[in-house]
Amino acid sequence: MIWAEISFFSKWWNDIDEQKRAMVKRLLKAGQLEMVTGGWVMSDEANSHYFAMLDQLMEGHQWLQRHLGVKPSAGWAVDPFGHSPSMTYLLKGAGLQNMVIQRVHYAIKKHFAQQHTLEFLWRQSWDSSSHNDITCHMMPFYSYDVAHTCGPNPSVCCQFDFQRLPGRRLSCPWRIAPQPITEENVRERALLLLDQYRQKSRLFRSSVLLAPLGDDFRYTESSEWDVQFNNYQKLFDYFDQHPELHIKARFGTLSDYFQALHRRLNATGTKLPTVRGDFFTYADRDDHYWSGYFTSRPFYKRLDRSLESLLRASEILFSLTLADMRRFRGDDHPADTFPAQELFAHITSGRRNLGLFQHHDGITGTSRDPVVLDYGTRLFHSILNLRQVLQDSAHWLLLMDKKKYLHDSSKAFLLMATQDALPLKMPLLLSDKPRTLVIFNPTEQFRTSVISVVIDSPDAAVVEAETGRAVDSQVSAVWVEPSRASTEAFQLDFVAELPPLSLVIYHVTEASVGSSFRAQYTFLHHSKTQAVPGPALPEGAAAVGSGPPAAGPVSVVRNQSQPGKERRLSVPAQPGGGPALLFTRTSSGSGLQRSGLLRHHHPLPARHAQSELYHLDGPAGRSLEISNLVDIRSEVNNELAMRLLTDVANGNRFYTDLNGFQMQQRRTLPKLPLQANVYPMTSAALLQDSASRLTLLSAQSQGVASLKPGELEVMLDRRLQQDDNRGLGQGVTDNKLTASLYRLLVEDRRGGAQSGGGASVEHLSLLAHLSSLSLSHPPITMVATGDEQLPKLRPFQPLRSSLPCDVHLLNLRTLEDEQVETPSVEAALLLHRKGFDCG
Repeated sequence: MIWAEISFFSKWWNDIDEQKRAMVKRLLKAGQLEMVTGGWVMSDEANSHYFAMLDQLMEGHQWLQRHLGVKPSAGWAVDPFGHSPSMTYLLKGAGLQNMVIQRVHYAIKKHFAQQHTLEFLWRQSWDSSSHNDITCHMMPFYSYDVAHTCGPNPSVCCQFDFQRLPGRRLSCPWRIAPQPITEENVRERALLLLDQYRQKSRLFRSSVLLAPLGDDFRYTESSEWDVQFNNYQKLFDYFDQHPELHIKARFGTLSDYFQALHRRLNATGTKLPTVRGDFFTYADRDDHYWSGYFTSRPFYKRLDRSLESLLRASEILFSLTLADMRRFRGDDHPADTFPAQELFAHITSGRRNLGLFQHHDGITGTSRDPVVLDYGTRLFHSILNLRQVLQDSAHWLLLMDKKKYLHDSSKAFLLMATQDALPLKMPLLLSDKPRTLVIFNPTEQFRTSVISVVIDSPDAAVVEAETGRAVDSQVSAVWVEPSRASTEAFQLDFVAELPPLSLVIYHVTEASVGSSFRAQYTFLHHSKTQAVPGPALPEGAAAVGSGPPAAGPVSVVRNQSQPGKERRLSVPAQPGGGPALLFTRTSSGSGLQRSGLLRHHHPLPARHAQSELYHLDGPAGRSLEISNLVDIRSEVNNELAMRLLTDVANGNRFYTDLNGFQMQQRRTLPKLPLQANVYPMTSAALLQDSASRLTLLSAQSQGVASLKPGELEVMLDRRLQQDDNRGLGQGVTDNKLTASLYRLLVEDRRGGAQSGGGASVEHLSLLAHLSSLSLSHPPITMVATGDEQLPKLRPFQPLRSSLPCDVHLLNLRTLEDEQVETPSVEAALLLHRKGFDCG
C-alpha cells in the first residue's frame, strides 16, 4: 500500500489511538506501507509557485520525520493536470530518486510508447550534468484506475477490479462484470490478465511491470481490502504454480517496483533515455485541452499569492525576532510575555492552509463551490493571523529599550494597513500630531518604493522619523466611481528608501491647505486626443502616451538611456481571437494623470477592466505597472483576455515560466486549436527577437498565449455555465471582482540563447528578476496605534548590505520543536541562486 498526501493522513493520525499508531509504524518498517512523495498535498504543477510547492513538501516531510521517522524515496503524481520539471527538481533535492506521473497528452504517451521511452531520466533543460536527474515512470494509458492500469483494454482490466463484483457499490461501465476467482475459472482468468500484462510490458524497455490497484475514494471499507487481496492472491498463486507462463507477480509498494526495475536494468545493461522539458498543455482525448484551469477562479489565485508573500514575510520577521530576543536575553528563550507559541501556531496554520490550497483541485479552481468557499475561508483567516505575527514581531524589533517590552493582546501596538484590500479602503485619520507608519521591506535587496496609503485629508507631509528629512510625496484622487472622485478619502504616495529586510519608520501629519503636491488630471476622449503638459521624465524612465482611437490606446515605450530606441505596444479596442476567448474593452474615454512620482492611465468608464500605468524614478522606472480590475459577473459563457500588441518579431516562439523557477520555450502551432496554444504563466512570459525582449511579469498565475507574432494574450477571467464532464459536476459561476497586477519590461538583446535538447534555454534578466521580486513581495505598511504613548522606536536593519543580485532569500523558516507547535532554536535558511540572461 502507498499513501501520498500528509494533510489527510495527519487528520486521521490525530484521531487514532496509540495501538493503531504502533501498527502503522510496524507496517512501515515491514515495507507493507510506504509514504510516497510526502508532500502536504499532491500539488498542482501549473499554477503553483515554487515557494509554495517547496513549503508544502517541507511541511509534509517534517511531519513524517517527527511522527513516523520515515523519509520518502519515490514520488506519486497521478492526478495533476500536466507536469513540470520544477517539481522534479524539488523532489530530487528532497531525496527522492524515482517518481510516477500520469496526466500527459495522449499523443505524447503514444509517441513515448512507440519509442519505448515511457520510463526515462527527467533532466532540467538548463542542466548540463546528470546530478539532478530523476527516474520517471509515465503511465501509458488514459487513467490511473484499475481499468486502465493492467493493460491496454479497459473492458478487460475492469474485470479485475473486484470492488466492482456484482452486488457491490460499483460496476464496470463496459457492462462486463468481474468474476470471483475460483478453482474452476482461475486458469481462464489468469491467462486473460496475463495477456493484458504482456501487451503492456511491450511498451517498456524492462520486463518489470507496474500495475497499480486503486482509484479515487477507494479502500474506505475493510471488505474491499479482503475482496481485492483474496482474488488477486489466487491469481498470483496460479502464476507461481505454472512456471511455463514465465511470470512472477506479487503485491508491493512503489519503491519495491523501482528497486526491481533498477536491478533488471543493471543486470541487462539497459540505459534509460534522457528527457528535458515539461508536459503542458494536457489533453486526455480529441481536442479536449485542459488549459482553462490556468485561469479559472482568478480571485483565489491572486489570494494565494498574497498569502504566500505574507507567509514568507512573517516567517522571516518571526525568525529574526526570536534570534534577537535570544541575543538580548543571553539564553534560548524569547521574552517572557512574547506569545511565541501562539504566533508559531499561526505560522504553522498558514503553512498548512497555503499548502492545502496547492492541491491539484485547489489552486486550479476545479473544486465545487462549497469546497472553494472553505479554501477561501482558510486563506483569509491565515492572512489575518499572519498579520498578527508581523505586528507582534515588529513590536519587539523596533523598541529601542527592550526592557520596556510588554505584550498586551488587548492593546495592539501596530496595525496592518489594509488599503490594498478589495473592495474596502479605510482612510488613515490625520491631524497636526504625527501618525507613525512602519514600512517592512521583505526582500533581500535595497529598494526605492512608492508607498501608497489612503488618508482623510487632501494635504499631508511625510518625514523620515530617524533623520527628520522631508520625503517627496503627492496626493491623488480616490475614485468612488470611474468618473467621480471621493471628497473624503485621498491617496498619499511617497518615496521610501528601504534597506534589505528592514523596518523603517515614517511620520505623516496633516499639512496646511494647498501645501501638498497634487496630481494633475487631463481627460482624454477618443474624439479629442490632446497633448498633456507636465514635468520632463528622468533619465532611464519609460514614457507613455495615448494614440489614435482607431488602433486603441498606443504606448511608445522608450529607453531614455539609449536615444532612438523605442518599442510600440498597443491594446486593441475590438474583440477578437476566436470563440474560446473574448477580448473586450468598453471604455468611452480615458484619464491620464501625470506627476513627479507616478502616472496613471485608466479607461473611463470601464465595465470589465481598468488599467493603470505607473511611472517611477530609479530602477523601478524601467518597467510599467499594469493593474486590471475585472468584473464579469454579468457575463454568460465568456472568457476575458488582455492582449498586448508589439512589433517584436518573435515568429511562433515565446516563453513562459514554470512555477516562477525557470523559463520554458513555447511554440504556437496553427494546426492545433486555440486552447492547445494556451500555456500556464506563474510569474512571467516573454517575447523576443534578435534586437529586443518584452517581458510581462505577473503577480498571479494565469493562462497565456501568443497567437500571432508580436502578440501576447493573457487570460483574465472566465465564466462558464456548463460542466465539462471531468468530475466537477458544475459550471464555474462564482466569479468575483478580481484584481490582477503586472509589470511590463522592455530590454535590448545582444546575446543568444543556450541550447537545451533542441529548444533554446532562456532566463530572465537580472532586472526582470528584481522587478518580479518587488512585484511579488511589495513593502508592508503598518500603522502605530496610540501615537501619544508610543515608546521610543528605532529602525531595524539586520543586513549591512543587499545580497548579490542573483541570490534570493527564499525563506528563513523557524523549525518546530519536538513539542508539537512550539518553535525550536533552529531555523532553515533557504537561498536560491537564480539563472539569468546576460544578453
